[in-house]
Amino acid sequence: MRELGMHPSDGGRTLSVWSGSATGMELRLFDPSDPDWLIDRVPMERDDDGVWTVESDRLDIGVPYALGVSGPEGPQHRFEPERNALAPYAKGIVRTRRGEYRATVIDRSFDWAGVSRPEIALDREVVYEVHAKGFSKLNHAIPAHLRGTYAGLAHPESIAYLQSLGVTTVQLLPVHQFVSEQRLLRQGRVNYWGYNTLGFFTPHNLYASRDAQFDTTGGVLREFKGMVRLLHEAGIKVYLDVVYNHTSEEGIGGHATSLRLIDNANYYRQTDDGQYIDTTGVGNTVNTATPAAEQLVIDSLRYWANEVQIDGFRFDLAASLGRDAAHEFTPEHPLLQRIADDDQLSGIRMIAEPWDVGMGGWQTGSFPEGFSEWNDRYRDTLRDFWLTDSRELDHGRTANTSTGAFAHAVSGSAGVFSADRGPLAQVSFVTAHDGFTLADLASFDAKHNEGNGEQNADGSDNNRSYNHGAEGQTDDEHIRFRRRKAMRNLMASMLTSAGIPMLTAGDEWGRTQRGNNNAYNQDSALTWLLWDRKEWQQQMLESTKRLLAIRRASAALRPIEFGEEGKQLAHSSQIIWCDASGEHMSQERWEDHGDRTVQYLVSSTPIDEPFARTLVITHADAHDRDVTLPSGDGMTEFALVFDSALDVHEDAVRLPGETVQMTEMSVHIYEVRHAPDVTRKADAVNDRTDSPPSPPAPTPFGTVG
Repeated sequence: MRELGMHPSDGGRTLSVWSGSATGMELRLFDPSDPDWLIDRVPMERDDDGVWTVESDRLDIGVPYALGVSGPEGPQHRFEPERNALAPYAKGIVRTRRGEYRATVIDRSFDWAGVSRPEIALDREVVYEVHAKGFSKLNHAIPAHLRGTYAGLAHPESIAYLQSLGVTTVQLLPVHQFVSEQRLLRQGRVNYWGYNTLGFFTPHNLYASRDAQFDTTGGVLREFKGMVRLLHEAGIKVYLDVVYNHTSEEGIGGHATSLRLIDNANYYRQTDDGQYIDTTGVGNTVNTATPAAEQLVIDSLRYWANEVQIDGFRFDLAASLGRDAAHEFTPEHPLLQRIADDDQLSGIRMIAEPWDVGMGGWQTGSFPEGFSEWNDRYRDTLRDFWLTDSRELDHGRTANTSTGAFAHAVSGSAGVFSADRGPLAQVSFVTAHDGFTLADLASFDAKHNEGNGEQNADGSDNNRSYNHGAEGQTDDEHIRFRRRKAMRNLMASMLTSAGIPMLTAGDEWGRTQRGNNNAYNQDSALTWLLWDRKEWQQQMLESTKRLLAIRRASAALRPIEFGEEGKQLAHSSQIIWCDASGEHMSQERWEDHGDRTVQYLVSSTPIDEPFARTLVITHADAHDRDVTLPSGDGMTEFALVFDSALDVHEDAVRLPGETVQMTEMSVHIYEVRHAPDVTRKADAVNDRTDSPPSPPAPTPFGTVG
């Protein structure tokens, strides 16, 4: 098939658009000073592959254009030749006074000044999910005209913060050109998150500075590329959250702008009578079982990865992308295989949100090699272990989550991901843009979404949160302390887990959305990051920085392969699980919901890093408890590097076999020191040769969310 989109040619520029169903197509040229004013129509010619092509010397930089497409009538067709259709491969988009959209010819040249992608080993990556506007909108250290823009995210103040925090990768919420849903516009609201794509090849123009927005030669794209270059120069990778599963055209009767007018039958999932098959919950689903839709996704990924130098992609509702012609998910789907294997996407990180809202939509652990996945089982286990179980214990009831389920999650979820994919298949997260913030998880029992205009009916009711005795804001210092400790517990568990950790921007210091767990239509200070923080928030930030530094320093916390009992595998971690007495965990203790203390002694088997051993003590009980540190194997000291019960860190050194007191519901992390002449091996504690039982894989569970 001929290459699609616009490309230079001897006669000016050539535009190629695919439509297998159309019977006619024309290029419509508009006045650069008035994109509503049609100045010419040029017929396009169809080849045997369904590609419609036109060459014109009038496709100059800055010229707006659209398509007029005609075709047959029928239940699956929605041709309206009088409408102006947006070219699917448009690299620039403008909105007219009449509310229509035009593609524009732009200058795509850019000087990367020799800056290349950062080389960061995958096990060292820490993903920071952030909104391109919300990150810098309130940062008064940044010039006012750059706040809330791509340039603001790449401002020296922003970069200095990201570097001091210790994250390696920013993952931007959708920045493909998007529009707000018609329902929201009628309500006077907007789509803040951006999961409503208009164009798959264009940066969202409202996130660019004003000067760039009014530069119709390609100012928005240049500012976006400039952001990527500056972040790369600072050693920070850039991932995009991409929404290929649906478009902004909504359901039948929605605002048709592009694919529906060009070839509705081939781009959207439908029944024979033309009803949309909606596995996304927004009215339509792109039919990636067709070659046209599959190629559209691949070409978009190639463009962003190669021309814009994006380092990775997180696929929204990725189960929809893997549905075949019968609308059933399969890991062997050609699109998923191409994404993982395409030569032009080599080295680009792929992360799946492994579910959608259709039948059979929950597919955590099912994606092919080459993908990492958001692990909702992991998220739910950590929330249950530290929050909902804490409520049960506070009310004198038995906790529901065993230490076995918790240990399975933090050690990489080997029962979910296959050995050949390894622990880095897991994206370890506790929060994301969708749901409570970390602070709200510890402050609210129920959602408070009244401000969204949907009578608090939107957003999940399954939050696995705990307010610790008061709903929302409180002056009770005991409750406030327990909340801070709960936040540190969750952060500590996540950052000492195997897998790729993902922080949600603002969680590092305790951002709140006042109990709103679905703030998708809140473009305000509710969702923007604050930069003037209270003392406790600054302390939380310092705790997060400390945890990230601990993770960087210990290869034991960053295994690349799953370990095997009785074997020493390069790039895996050898784990000894001990109970509160320092003895090996027994099978009975793994399954005992009443004994919620476990010691996680993990040792690295690295090739290119120094040997490291870390001890994590997790005590998730309602009462303080004495814990005996393990001994043997040449261990000489345990240096306390983190205690979640402390707002401000205090150094301490303990000896093997010594007893330490664990505060109720808390975590200790120790750097393990050794005698200089010790052979670095981690297959025994107390000089034993027997292997302790591994934590059992939990019964599969999870929800779409």
